[in-house]
Amino acid sequence: MPRHQGGTKMNVSRVRRAVFAGAAAMAMLSAGNSAVRAQSIKDRVLNEGKITIGIHNQPPWGFKTEGGGVSGVHPDMIKAVLEPLGVKQVDFVIMDWGALIPSLISRRIDVVASGMAITPLRCAQVAFSNPDLAIGDGVIVKAGNPHNIHSYADVARNPALRIGGGRGSSNPENAVKAGIPKDRVLLFDDKQSTIAALLAGRIDADTGSTASVIDVLKDPELKGKLERALPFTGLILPNGQEAKNYAGIAFRPEDAGLRDLYNESLAKRKAEGVVKEIFARYGFTDSEIAPQGLTAKDICPDNYR
Repeated sequence: MPRHQGGTKMNVSRVRRAVFAGAAAMAMLSAGNSAVRAQSIKDRVLNEGKITIGIHNQPPWGFKTEGGGVSGVHPDMIKAVLEPLGVKQVDFVIMDWGALIPSLISRRIDVVASGMAITPLRCAQVAFSNPDLAIGDGVIVKAGNPHNIHSYADVARNPALRIGGGRGSSNPENAVKAGIPKDRVLLFDDKQSTIAALLAGRIDADTGSTASVIDVLKDPELKGKLERALPFTGLILPNGQEAKNYAGIAFRPEDAGLRDLYNESLAKRKAEGVVKEIFARYGFTDSEIAPQGLTAKDICPDNYR
């Protein structure tokens, strides 16, 4: 019996050692996996020369062409910024807008490049590049801009002028905040209705984001009938700045190293005029270029990642 008890103790001891050894091995394996997962994709992207980008098939941001390729301001931008770093293969995955950030976090894609505005809420989830685009309010008027509209203030000063916009969008709200009386701001359910009202003379201007204005005016049937009011000043905030959304490229927080490398290359491409050239290709003007020196940290000071 004593020997049996001693053997039991020995077996228990061996079991415990085995358990501890197994746990240690699992811990080392887990640590190794964590190290791999925590490691920035910067080295992988640079070594392999390829990256996977998520877009949401929406002009002018990122979209599938009739020939089956991918075009858009941000696909072109990311290729121009990463190619000098040795990234020659850019694979695009088209998905719904709401799936972009979840797919990024779950590592289905490496980066989101699809006109995503940098906001404090999104900054809590992803690591944004510095902004490239500044998307403010734009206005469509009849060809020749007969009422000489170049700001919301111009509309507000003339009681005979009316402006239209999309129901539920921020642009008509900005028009009201800028001083245009609500009874002179007409709301429509879709862009087609707003444009029809403008052509029929029921409104004198149509407000929308500069991106949507550019997209609408690509319609060849509107050529010679409507134009973008340029220059145009939208809502001026209390800090003296014009209200705008700033777009950037979204990375996973653990991939901030790649984001920082992207920022360095982006600054160089801006200095070379490449960014301006890409913007012009899609109808954006100098006013849509994010101000020099503005960073994602400036936009999200409390939760920049």
